[in-house]
Amino acid sequence: MSLTVTDGGFTQLFVDFSGALREAGLPIGTDDVMALCQAVTELNPTDIMDTYWAGRTTLVTRREHIPVYDNVFRHFFLDEELSAPDDPRLTMRAATNSQGVLEVPDTESSGNESNDEEITLGYMASPADVRRNKHFSECTPEELAALRRIMSTIRVTPPRRRTRRKEPATRGRSLHLRKMVLETMRRHGEPNVFIHSRRRRRVRPLILLLDVSGSMADYSRNLLQFAYSTRRASGRVEVFCFGTRLTRITRQLDRRRPDEAMADAAQAVFDWDGGTRIGDSIATFVQKWGRRGMARGGIVVICSDGLDRGDPEALDDALERLERLCHRIVWMNPHVGDNTEIVPNSVGMLVAEPYIDKLLSGHNLRSLEEFARILPELG
Repeated sequence: MSLTVTDGGFTQLFVDFSGALREAGLPIGTDDVMALCQAVTELNPTDIMDTYWAGRTTLVTRREHIPVYDNVFRHFFLDEELSAPDDPRLTMRAATNSQGVLEVPDTESSGNESNDEEITLGYMASPADVRRNKHFSECTPEELAALRRIMSTIRVTPPRRRTRRKEPATRGRSLHLRKMVLETMRRHGEPNVFIHSRRRRRVRPLILLLDVSGSMADYSRNLLQFAYSTRRASGRVEVFCFGTRLTRITRQLDRRRPDEAMADAAQAVFDWDGGTRIGDSIATFVQKWGRRGMARGGIVVICSDGLDRGDPEALDDALERLERLCHRIVWMNPHVGDNTEIVPNSVGMLVAEPYIDKLLSGHNLRSLEEFARILPELG
């Protein structure tokens, strides 16, 4: 059975979820896990409702297992605390004033005929209002936890570039002479097919430079979570954090659990929530890593609000040298909002504007999904 979700890194996520259900007492086997993965391929794995029903229809076989499934689902995907098996919250009514949350409709009978009120099984996966358009700085801790769970499922596909090397192909404008000669020798001088050639395509390097200064405190954690998900989806991703100096955190983000990766990254960055020297940090990247080939032909994404306390000339010089090395410079500024046509009026952004190939926001979940969508087009 072929699973198309493996490229996005969803398989391990659903295996871990099935393991959590198995630890809670549900009889789940390997075939059930494979059925879950196959069901998700027909749906949208980034939609929390699709994920809920895919798991419930493939992993739950008995009606009495539904409260346990709902309990583990809320804990695993939305970071809600596990409830006791007899916790009355498992049968609470969904809040009428919530919008955009995962609400599970009442599809089963509770078995209590004396209760005149309608009881919704599972009521909701989380009290968090999962709104993709809501500003990160306006979200509650519960909402941010839910958004980070969804953020971990965003599929990021780095752009590709054509190389000078050729590879065999079924169609093409030219013949692959070397392959045809080898095939002729193998058939003792009697070739029976034409072998065409095409240019090989390689993944472009993706470099993320994240501003973790004090002015980015409302966004740095979420952008770091997105960088972790991007790193997990593609191997050719380098991640740096900068405030007053630049710190490489790629190895710290290789941890399997996101919380451990976030903790290791925060420990490695000594200037978290401090000042900002964008020009000096980019200059350090160019001199120490960019010139050695890391940025050559790559996509450099700078996540910063542009509030720089350093020398504007240093920033201009660093961006000029970076532009010569990389393929594209993408600037992600949370203060842009939904209008990406207007550059914020800060010194750093005014200096960087001539070198920016694409200006994005990154202030909410929807903008990060938009970045993941247009990223393959930047190649």
